[in-house]
Amino acid sequence: MPSLLALAAFNLDFLCIHPFRDGNGRMSRLLWLLQSCILGYEVGHYISLERLVEQNKERYYETLEQSSQGWHEGSHDPWPYINYVLSILKTAYREFAERVGEVRRHAVRSGTKCWPGLGGWLQRLRDFPSANWSRLVRASAAIWYGGYYANSRQRALSSVRGEVRERHG
Repeated sequence: MPSLLALAAFNLDFLCIHPFRDGNGRMSRLLWLLQSCILGYEVGHYISLERLVEQNKERYYETLEQSSQGWHEGSHDPWPYINYVLSILKTAYREFAERVGEVRRHAVRSGTKCWPGLGGWLQRLRDFPSANWSRLVRASAAIWYGGYYANSRQRALSSVRGEVRERHG
């Protein structure tokens, strides 16, 4: 399972389990930030994910309600909430790219040298909003536990194929 999808699904599960009397939402967003950083999505160091969720609170509650219906029976649809989490991360990266662009423009106007290679990095961030999300998510899977989840399907299929060959020659 790609890491960003696993992150969002974990967050949804945590919210549906609702382990505390109070503070489950705040704790889930803290876990979201921590998991994002561990997976290499460090935009939360610079852009407040909590603020973006607060600005989109109605959609947060709407998607959480949609995705949690049937959770206890295992018949829920996690995609509304997963898409919401991905949209918050995408918005954070866009905002970060805008801020970095402002710093760079200021540096150019003032004659200050910018970080080496910043131009290429900024271009990649500018292209991020139009990137193919499924490719991005699949690529991120290699980060998740050293690629275990990225390769688990292939390993499982190889194992099954091997067993079939042994039984049927």
